[in-house]
Amino acid sequence: MNTPDWLEFMSSSFETSSPFELDEKPVAEKTQVSLPSISTETSIETSKTVLLTPPASAHGSPIDETNEPTIVSVSTTFYPSANLFPGPPDLIFLSSDAVFFYTHAHRIVNATTNRFNSLLPDDLLSDTSGSNPPSPVDSDKDEVGPIIPVPESSHILNIVLHAIYCMSSVLYHPSLAVLTAGVAAMEKYGIPLQKYISPSTPLYQHLLAQSPSSPVEVYTCAARHGLQELAVQASPHLLTFPLCNISDEDALQMGPVYLKKMFFQHLGRVDALKRLLLPPPENHPPTTECGFFEQKKLTRAWALASAYLAWDARPDLSTGAIESALGPLAEHLECEVCKKALRERVKTLIVQWALVKRTI
Repeated sequence: MNTPDWLEFMSSSFETSSPFELDEKPVAEKTQVSLPSISTETSIETSKTVLLTPPASAHGSPIDETNEPTIVSVSTTFYPSANLFPGPPDLIFLSSDAVFFYTHAHRIVNATTNRFNSLLPDDLLSDTSGSNPPSPVDSDKDEVGPIIPVPESSHILNIVLHAIYCMSSVLYHPSLAVLTAGVAAMEKYGIPLQKYISPSTPLYQHLLAQSPSSPVEVYTCAARHGLQELAVQASPHLLTFPLCNISDEDALQMGPVYLKKMFFQHLGRVDALKRLLLPPPENHPPTTECGFFEQKKLTRAWALASAYLAWDARPDLSTGAIESALGPLAEHLECEVCKKALRERVKTLIVQWALVKRTI
């Protein structure tokens, strides 16, 4: 039997851009504020917290005698008049690339379980120990609070603070590397990932939206940090990724449990496909036009076609590919009953394959 045409499949993909795609929002912008000079001897260390408290703006700067404003970079979301939380901001984070983020101590303290990796001062924790945020009436609008340097860049710190405030950072168009670095920083700063990266949160949806184009990276991030729901939802996109392409680094990041889940997902679907392909179309009672010998031709053709599919079985094999491979067998049949039996068998196979579990 010559090699049939249905053994070759061709597919093509096209990248299209949406006319409604929004421009990327900058993380920081230059602005003029009154700030004390920061000593060049100040260094960002995990073992030491340097607290820099600017003076009240009404009192002027004790260092700048000419009263000339200082041009600094301030977050485009976390700026002094952003109104993200009741009351004015009273805690400032300074990223490694010198971007200021104006936040609310009450929100930060309630989100962290380790005092933001021991960077928050003790007096700040006592002032915000209540369950309710401080009243805007009782807060001094000129008191901007301490400045806490952190070793992360503004792009990564921006992800962390957006997650704490339950806001989406999609307008900034962060790369997947920045998103995963933000997740790692959240764990470092004691932000409960199960709470702030749950299916109802913007960061969860943002990570999940990256899974079609970068399934291994999203799955690895979820596995590394124990985000079971994210790993399950991202796992169907792993079916197109060959297991032989998993690097040693990816395997170490996933860990043995989630690596095993990924292997079982792939191998389980391939094994299920082979089992589903085994039964041939049902025979019918012999007739004068189609006897036992003629029906054996259909059985042999089905065995050959299914063998080709099983030999190169992939966990992401589409139902359309199965139908295209087995459907043309009817063109070589003259018996209408055999044709009907073949169509029913292909239809049953497609339904059964579509029901096979696609997630880990």
